[in-house]
Amino acid sequence: MHKIAKQSIILFLIAALLFATFGSSAIASVDFEKKDPSAGAMFADFILLRPVGIIGLVAGSALFVISLPFSALGGNVKAAARSLVVKPAKYTFTRPLGDF
Repeated sequence: MHKIAKQSIILFLIAALLFATFGSSAIASVDFEKKDPSAGAMFADFILLRPVGIIGLVAGSALFVISLPFSALGGNVKAAARSLVVKPAKYTFTRPLGDF
């Protein structure tokens, strides 16, 4: 009885490893095509998200100026500028309309 159980477990593990390799290749082959945004998404982006992005950019710039002495002492001025000014600016001005 012990030998049959051991052989069954080994057979199960081999089958599981075989099926796992086939499944991962099937998942990897899935294509995600980018769809054009709808008119509603563009409208919501223009009316809601762009003004919020501008407000975030202004607030981030003010926080950057306030935190500049501390960032300079810590040696992370570029990281602070990137997080507080550059990322909100890119989100607001360089992102395609309707692309969240």
